[in-house]
Amino acid sequence: MSYHFSKTLNLSFEEAISKVTEELKKEGFGILTEIDVKTTLKKKLDVDFRNYRILGACNPHFAHQALQAEDKIGTMLPCNVIVQEKAEGKVEVSAVDPVASMKAIENPKLGEIAQQVQAKLKKVIDSL
Repeated sequence: MSYHFSKTLNLSFEEAISKVTEELKKEGFGILTEIDVKTTLKKKLDVDFRNYRILGACNPHFAHQALQAEDKIGTMLPCNVIVQEKAEGKVEVSAVDPVASMKAIENPKLGEIAQQVQAKLKKVIDSL
């Protein structure tokens, strides 16, 4: 089982960030965190890296349900979506598969929530 869903877009990096954010919003997700890996690696290690951003996406409704079902699930939240420039004008977007990441947790209620979130994240990736 793959641990992510991916799609390559013919957009600039910033256009892809905007499009992903917009599509996530349509499915009830907000961006809690945004990690600019390129800038961080340059600052911390003085290395050059491609445009690569990690978006910490959260759907409050599902996050609340998950936290009620499993109090330590916060260790696996939010759902990460990465946007990385593979070549000029080619940007890959990948979202975590919550079903795959929740497999280690033996909680049927959490599994049901993960399936609902999975469907929403797949819809986001498919709509790009």
